[in-house]
Amino acid sequence: MLKPQLHQSALPTKIPLLLPKPFLHGSGHATFPVHSSSLFTKPNKQVRVGYKHGSIKSIASVTQQSTDVKAVLTVKQTVVDFWSDIGIERGLDDFTDLFGKTLLLELVSAELDPKTGLEKASIRKYAHKIDHEGEDIKYEADFVVPPDFGEVGAIFVENEHHKEMYLHDVVLDGFPTGPVHVTCDSWIHSKFDNKKKRLFFTNKSYLPSETPNGLKKLRGEELQTLRGNDNGERKKGERIYDYDVYNDLGNPDSDPETARPVLGGKQHPYPRRCRTGRPRTESDPLTETRSGSFYVPRDEEFSEIKLGTFSAKTLKSVFHALVPSLSSAIVDSDLGFPFLSSIDALFNEGINLPPIKQQGSLLKPWRETDFFWFRDEEFARQTLAGLNPCSIKLVTEWPLRSTLDPEIYGPQESAITAEMVEQEIKGFMTCEQAVKAQKLFMLDYHDLFLPFVSKIRELKGTTLYGSRTLFFLTHEGTLRPLAIELTRPPMDGKPQWKQVFRPAWHSTDVWLWRLAKAHVLAHESGYHQLISHWLRTHCCTEPYIIAANRQLSEMHPIYRLLHPHFRYTMEINALARQYLISAKGVIETSFFPGKYSMELSSAVYDQEWRFDYEALPKDLIKRGMAVEDPSAPNGLKLTVEDYPYANDGLVLWDIIKEWVSDYVNHYYSDPSLIVSDNELQAWWTEVRTVGHADKKDEPWWPVLKTPQDLVETLTTIIWIVSGHHAAVNFGQYTYAGYFPNRPTTARMNMPTEDKNDETLKLFWEKPEVILLTTFPSQIQATTVMAILDVLSNHSPDEEYLGQEIEPAWTEEPVINAAFVKFNGRLKEFEGIIDERNTDIKLKNRNGAGTVPYELLKPFSDPGVTGKGVPYSISI
Repeated sequence: MLKPQLHQSALPTKIPLLLPKPFLHGSGHATFPVHSSSLFTKPNKQVRVGYKHGSIKSIASVTQQSTDVKAVLTVKQTVVDFWSDIGIERGLDDFTDLFGKTLLLELVSAELDPKTGLEKASIRKYAHKIDHEGEDIKYEADFVVPPDFGEVGAIFVENEHHKEMYLHDVVLDGFPTGPVHVTCDSWIHSKFDNKKKRLFFTNKSYLPSETPNGLKKLRGEELQTLRGNDNGERKKGERIYDYDVYNDLGNPDSDPETARPVLGGKQHPYPRRCRTGRPRTESDPLTETRSGSFYVPRDEEFSEIKLGTFSAKTLKSVFHALVPSLSSAIVDSDLGFPFLSSIDALFNEGINLPPIKQQGSLLKPWRETDFFWFRDEEFARQTLAGLNPCSIKLVTEWPLRSTLDPEIYGPQESAITAEMVEQEIKGFMTCEQAVKAQKLFMLDYHDLFLPFVSKIRELKGTTLYGSRTLFFLTHEGTLRPLAIELTRPPMDGKPQWKQVFRPAWHSTDVWLWRLAKAHVLAHESGYHQLISHWLRTHCCTEPYIIAANRQLSEMHPIYRLLHPHFRYTMEINALARQYLISAKGVIETSFFPGKYSMELSSAVYDQEWRFDYEALPKDLIKRGMAVEDPSAPNGLKLTVEDYPYANDGLVLWDIIKEWVSDYVNHYYSDPSLIVSDNELQAWWTEVRTVGHADKKDEPWWPVLKTPQDLVETLTTIIWIVSGHHAAVNFGQYTYAGYFPNRPTTARMNMPTEDKNDETLKLFWEKPEVILLTTFPSQIQATTVMAILDVLSNHSPDEEYLGQEIEPAWTEEPVINAAFVKFNGRLKEFEGIIDERNTDIKLKNRNGAGTVPYELLKPFSDPGVTGKGVPYSISI
């Protein structure tokens, strides 16, 4: 687990770097220290003012006299507050509290004045401080609500302090029907920051056509405020949502080697990110400068609990303390591991580091002793139940052929022949019969990677092939690898080179097979990190979030359904642009394809990404891993029956879809309401035409005409940010913490490619040295382990799918009941997973030394647990 750095004077001259124990073949747990003064559990919610719908209205209807209402507000003292108790501004704020003018509240009527047809005047009162109990600071205001005021529809709050405040809740007391509890959980800026007062709508959800007349104007004005304009640089604390291309990944002014192409546009199609508006660099007018912190709207920022376990603090520790210390300890950045035993030594003893002046981390790793990662069974099993279960596909045509231009990339025919397949399956059936019987499966990175091979090989310390890996489905339901084909296109005056490697008994072929697997595993690692993880979840989701905040009012029921699923995503994406996917960030320095990583991501987005295929059932059908079958439990029959990701994923998909269906059908009982909902249609149009502008003319985008259209679209988005992301994220340390199981890059060509005499001689004498040189370097391996430990961690304030109901949903009995059912099915689902993991017939998810498949198990404790499905992409 993480250990705090001691004062430098107390440190020895060398410190062992220890990594937390990944649990590839067992269970483990790692936690991060959390400041006890982190105060609130749901700080990023934009749940607006809540009340029991109809209570205030009914009061006005039964009484003709004014009602005395007391508002008690709870403000949470933050860590920043704690350390800013001394100072001029603190003193001024104390005077503000003393004179009873801390927070200015305005009650807004949901009705228009029947005489003038205009909005009724709001009721304004200052709240004064009345109590300070531990973390909670109480403020109070007294209102006199006139008999003709009508139903309260919204509240304005203005902060008279010099610093922002975190408003937790408001309780309105004095109505005959009892107190009304108002949940806010939002930051209120200081009026001295020239920020507008904050508007909170009530918990009542309204479609645009149903908006009370007194709130229509406010509803539109609030959306216009969130849209802002495209002028100027966005400042910290603002709440402006707008779009831009990925033009801030490089920093050519400081280092010309970090110049990177703009992603987004005709040349490099890509989703859009949140606009920051920073000045352009002097070296490249298309590139935006990189400041110390990247703007995200204030409501999207991490809570203090989250900051205590992750974000810039943790990543900066890795980049500004750990990596420089590694560089000091490992002078040669290309230095690999000298012996296989030295890899075990890393996991047993760590690396000796010099004293770290900056705050850093000491991590202890787990030691793999049985070379389980060498086994073909585990290599194959992880294509179905590992980090990247989203690439395996059915072979439907034979022979295998490339679609690339043979004039550029060489002959299209695969070197894997039918005879090879039949030799490997020992005459069980012919190759043609195996294809027809749906017995052959493949990891196919041939056509995708081949165009990048030449330029990637120009980079120091990395290499690349186009690859195909063929598997056979055994009678036990497991996959067995048959062959790996590695291809180099024509380059440097040499013709195309390709070779097929197969499982073998002879020592030479055994080592060549191991080397070929190392290359494929590196391909898997890069594809997983760049495509299955970053592109398909983090990157493609950001436009949904931006469009929702720009086009859907906070009182819109679809906004309230989606909002929990967007928590922290923009902040984590901004941190990724700072440290992970940027020029010379972790992805470029430690994963293939190096500086071309984001270009490869753009190529996949251009060639392969389709919104409709992001739905799990359609993704499985597209890859030939399932066919429609109405008689099957989930409406699909899997081609590989024991496919843990699909087995569990389809159950979770159905649970999510049922919840979304109940929700949508409640608010859209009349299908015509879908087409007439101008906010909903504007949101989806903006997602397609602006957020994913480079694919705006594609015919496969869903059109929202019926409740069924909306249910499928929303279920797809919710699946991607919850289930899909959990499946590809929270097992990272489990499967890749011990890097030989999943090396992130390959640094050396196959020894048989050019048949260099010196290389071949070394291979014959010491084949393990070739393998160790192919593996990542020491600094790459240790950096990746530290990062994966961070990225696999659940924060103590994590919100898991369906675990706790949103306050707004409790106000609608139908929605409340639907959520209770949703929660109950998720708890039942946990039991289903436990039962499956003990079924000895399911060999892809259990067995001696095998990690039980728990990545889609809904709930989890904090730390690195290898399970838990959060609502959102929160890490």
